[in-house]
Amino acid sequence: MKLTEDERVLRKIGLLCKEAIDKYHLIEEGDRLLIGLSGGKDSLALVELLGQRARIFSPRFTVCAVHVRMTNIPYSSDEEYLRSHCEAAGIPFEVLETGFDLSTDKRKSPCFLCSWNRRKMMFEYAQKHGYNKLVLGHHQDDVLETLLMNMTFQGAFGTMPPLLRMNKFGLTIIRPMCLIPEKLLLQMAGIREYRNQKKNCPYEKESHRSEMKEVLHKLEELNPQARHHLWASMSRVQLEYLPESV
Repeated sequence: MKLTEDERVLRKIGLLCKEAIDKYHLIEEGDRLLIGLSGGKDSLALVELLGQRARIFSPRFTVCAVHVRMTNIPYSSDEEYLRSHCEAAGIPFEVLETGFDLSTDKRKSPCFLCSWNRRKMMFEYAQKHGYNKLVLGHHQDDVLETLLMNMTFQGAFGTMPPLLRMNKFGLTIIRPMCLIPEKLLLQMAGIREYRNQKKNCPYEKESHRSEMKEVLHKLEELNPQARHHLWASMSRVQLEYLPESV
């Protein structure tokens, strides 16, 4: 039976998620996974994909989703919609609450502090309830944009890895959507009619993320294979052709 275009898109996304899980050994038998559900298209897709994977026999794992509400950032999340989305995927859902005081650390950007405090809250919840892996909805564009940002602004060659062990917290961070281009997730959001969450962050313009997204698009205009070459470069570091450290 011939697949429709929508079915082909969804099938490709599912296969890329499976490839990442298998290639980077992201999920193992008996894992207890905690999804960070922001309410954006990426985390909504992540809930759907892991809900599907949880119904497959091997490896067997349990999964829960949490939404962290920030008390000092003006935005509105439709928590009932998030709950119903998780229920449809067969995944339990919880809402947590935290905030941060920008005046306590002027050296860090508001985006960093917001992200860190959200993640800290999820770390604490995971430890308390026995989850061993925190699942984040970063896609391939996120990983490549972070690589470019670190090279441009930090002078370092590094990014968000598919699997990161946080030994201090006894947790592992995994990113099962790391091989999925954002354009496919945008198509999935349209197919599934994901509901947009209202957000009005006063610090959003202070991030370089949107500018680096444009840089990635420009690179792809220069060479349609640019994203694949950038990804490959992370496993083909030719130290003999780089300056020696001093």
